[in-house]
Amino acid sequence: MEFMGTETIDDFFSGQAAALAGGTTMHIDFVIPANGSLSAGFETYLGKAKRSCMDYGFHMAITKWDETVSREMEVMVKEKGINSFKFFLAYKGSLMINDELLLEGFKKCKSLGALAMVHAENGDAVFEGQKRMIELGITGPEGHALSRPPVLEGEATARAIRLAGFVNTPLYIVHVMSIDAMEEIAKARKSGQRVIGEPVASGLVLDDSGLWDPDFDTAAKFVMSPPIRAPGHGKALQAALSTGVLQLVGTDHCTFNSTQKAFGIDDFRKIPNGVNGVEERMHLVWDTMVESGQISVTDYVRLTSTECARIFNIYPRKGAILPGSDADVIIFNPNSSFEISAASHHSRSDTNVYEGRRGKTSPGGKTWRSHHAALIADGSLPSKALPSRLTDVRYIAVMSIAEAHLLIPGEVIRTSHGSVGTTHMSL
Repeated sequence: MEFMGTETIDDFFSGQAAALAGGTTMHIDFVIPANGSLSAGFETYLGKAKRSCMDYGFHMAITKWDETVSREMEVMVKEKGINSFKFFLAYKGSLMINDELLLEGFKKCKSLGALAMVHAENGDAVFEGQKRMIELGITGPEGHALSRPPVLEGEATARAIRLAGFVNTPLYIVHVMSIDAMEEIAKARKSGQRVIGEPVASGLVLDDSGLWDPDFDTAAKFVMSPPIRAPGHGKALQAALSTGVLQLVGTDHCTFNSTQKAFGIDDFRKIPNGVNGVEERMHLVWDTMVESGQISVTDYVRLTSTECARIFNIYPRKGAILPGSDADVIIFNPNSSFEISAASHHSRSDTNVYEGRRGKTSPGGKTWRSHHAALIADGSLPSKALPSRLTDVRYIAVMSIAEAHLLIPGEVIRTSHGSVGTTHMSL
């Protein structure tokens, strides 16, 4: 992915190989449009996916709005099998869209039966926070977290939820990193609004102490957005995941090497945002959630596989062991352990934000992918691209949005003298 003046160090092959090594057998990647063109972006990512070694799907980012984008969204849903679109409330001057365009996007998602996804940070306020840090002489990685505090994630989450409620369309909040955002999701779900909250591995298990490391390379590897938060946020997200406030665990895997991170050695605003996680996710969720007794093994399967498959309409093809389902199977040994390290992981990144942590499940287990023999056995990985499928995840009647049982206001019937007559509500 091209981002912040550079390109992620992992491509489809290395990223998917890392995923397979960690026990993930399908991924859904974000397509960033080429100069705003959804069709051009889709074709570009199809070309990149020729080096795939497992099944994949696409989300599509919406970075501008006009009639062409509106028409292309319809093509993506009806002809290309895409059923989710991501909107950025952050990254002012590049990916960020304003509320007017967000509303247009939400309305289009509703009309198409697609799922709206949001990166929730107040981009205008973040921009001001960044300027303030630079004025104070704070140019290192710690300035990244200081410039975009939890309150800005909470504000944007609340705004996105309320606008989605206004439009009456379901909403998916990606990479929930703070108590502030989680509480907004909890309130919305309690009220009956259809909001999905996705924490990521880094937000569940890490805190922001790494950003204050005196060594720039060490601190810079932890820079991602929204930022990894202060101690306490991760524990709260774990509790929310275990009680159903948050629904599944993603990774937001977006890797850059030390040389790329050093672009911002004199200005944290130039540090490419992103951390690893696709290889470590399954291990970390087991270690953090199952071993601690916060969730059961059945919950583990649901949070790392089944729920994602259901949300993106891949179930029961994926996320289940049933007749007719793809035979994607992983076997872990919870009685074995290994040390997570950049020296042994399968990503091309030369750093790992989970360095030194112990995984309670051995990477020496086995992973099968449908129609293939064991892809990973005793730590081995495919050495070349394998036949893979772009998974058509379009909905038949997407999330039953058309039958959402939402009352549509009717006209107020008034007499000629201005007194109010009857009102009616209709579906």
